[in-house]
Amino acid sequence: MTPLTPRDRGRRFRIFTAAGAGLLLVPLAAACGSGGSGGSGAIKIGVPAPLSGDSASAGQDILAAAKVAADEINKAGGVDGRKIQIVEADDQCSAQQGAQAAQKLLNSGVVAVAGGYCSGAAVPAIPIYGRRGVPFVMDASTNPSLTDSGKGKVFRTCGRDDNQGLVAAKFMTGPLGARRIALLHDNTTYAKGLADAAANSTKQAGGQVVYENALQPGQSDYGPVLTKIASTRPDVLYFTGYFAEAGLLMKQRKQLGLKFTLMGGDATTDSTVLKTAGSAAGGYIATTAPLAKDLPAAAKFVSAYKAANNADPGPFSVYEYDAVKIVAKAIDDAGSTRGAAITEALHKIKDFPGITGPITFDAKGDRTDPLYITVQVQNGAFTAYKKLDENGATWVDAKTS
Repeated sequence: MTPLTPRDRGRRFRIFTAAGAGLLLVPLAAACGSGGSGGSGAIKIGVPAPLSGDSASAGQDILAAAKVAADEINKAGGVDGRKIQIVEADDQCSAQQGAQAAQKLLNSGVVAVAGGYCSGAAVPAIPIYGRRGVPFVMDASTNPSLTDSGKGKVFRTCGRDDNQGLVAAKFMTGPLGARRIALLHDNTTYAKGLADAAANSTKQAGGQVVYENALQPGQSDYGPVLTKIASTRPDVLYFTGYFAEAGLLMKQRKQLGLKFTLMGGDATTDSTVLKTAGSAAGGYIATTAPLAKDLPAAAKFVSAYKAANNADPGPFSVYEYDAVKIVAKAIDDAGSTRGAAITEALHKIKDFPGITGPITFDAKGDRTDPLYITVQVQNGAFTAYKKLDENGATWVDAKTS
């Protein structure tokens, strides 16, 4: 795709937010459909995600959200009259498969990538995209190192684990009144990074980390792990791993009659947890970015997602939706599908009207206004619970503020 001529730029459409709709639409620029693109055929955006394995429900949710975004863009005329095509690749939440998924997407001709879930799968993928100059906008991969080492070609519509770890520590030592805190992870890039961030912030907040270790994911019995943790007499156990293990921890903690509070990170808010834990999930608290159902601007997205998938959107769906939309915006602004031009356009975007809130990227590619709240399982569903006020000093009701 070649750069636009001045005349073409005058004809090029603009992505805008429909008033009150909360959905980003892309109107068609010219009746002939050629616009100023200088190219033809679909514009391919890659979506790497775990489409099989223990995290498949999260990956399928991310892919479904990407397709909702692309469908809206295409129904409104596409990008310069060209369709957006979502190209999926299964990274299985593993480093080896993450690298293979990245190469598969590049071989298929994607001009940008919007997706990801496990930080461990993103680590080897980032330099592969980087060597080809293809920008990567992540919706759920939160380890700080990803943008720190991304050389300006990696972006996030989600937050970072150092942000989340700070919120977790403030909540545990604040509203929960905890002083003795146990941290349990699974040695993956994401979980270990979040645990370390929570440990540092807990100490700064005046709490004591009485336990920090890993479990072996994929096991069926975590009783011995929970019993060992209980021997350290924690007020709270903060689990930073994934939802497959979180559900078992809830269930087995109840079976053992353990009294410490169990909390988790944002990878534990998948609805699968509720099925695994059953009644033991009641009262469970997690730190997370706001969920789709709690974002007023996401109402029409939720309806479109349900209509397309006969299911409710998962925790990272809205962040994937915004990732695809902001990539389309960058292609539009750049007037090109060259990776370098799209990357430059992404850095220039200010206050993009995402359904998760205005999005601006800093020099590293991180979102300048990441927001983490706590949610609690109430009546069999994750419900917005508490968040810090604008000054970051006082906890307020996240449902009404």
